[in-house]
Amino acid sequence: MKILGISGSLREASHNRRLLQVAATELPDGVSFELYSGLGDIPAYREEGDGVPTPESVSALRAALHDATAVLLATPEYNGSIPGQLKNALDWASRPFPDNSLRNKPVAVIGASTGLFGAVWAQAELRKVLATIGAKVVDAELPVGQADDAFTDDDRLADPDLHKALAQIVGQLAEAAGESTEAA
Repeated sequence: MKILGISGSLREASHNRRLLQVAATELPDGVSFELYSGLGDIPAYREEGDGVPTPESVSALRAALHDATAVLLATPEYNGSIPGQLKNALDWASRPFPDNSLRNKPVAVIGASTGLFGAVWAQAELRKVLATIGAKVVDAELPVGQADDAFTDDDRLADPDLHKALAQIVGQLAEAAGESTEAA
């Protein structure tokens, strides 16, 4: 079983990438984790129709999503919503509809921001987009606010309750992935 982690931030040292790395330390036995790093390579979405080749970076995203048993998305909040590059990637991933690479795929959404609210609006928007695409969205959220001070040096969240909640979400996602695998 493999969970694919995608950060909505393009920064290499982003808080959301770090949040995914912390999540990877909480995987149940038998679950592997892969951090997707090609978000910045995906061109702007443009539905051209038949006969136009799919960009290689889009094919790579779709393949990574297809190969994963589940997906964990960590998003910052830009202007009260989802970062444009993440939304763009999901628009590409949603095609062809309804047989896209996220259809019936278990997905969980978490987020970190430097503000007080931990990207709660972006997380809500992202869950809405994922449900529209046809993903099986885990009903949980993890708002990590004041992210500059949210992490310890030993790859944990400084707030033990937040760390415990993150571990529970990873467990829920793995459980949903197991149920999806059994149903297939």
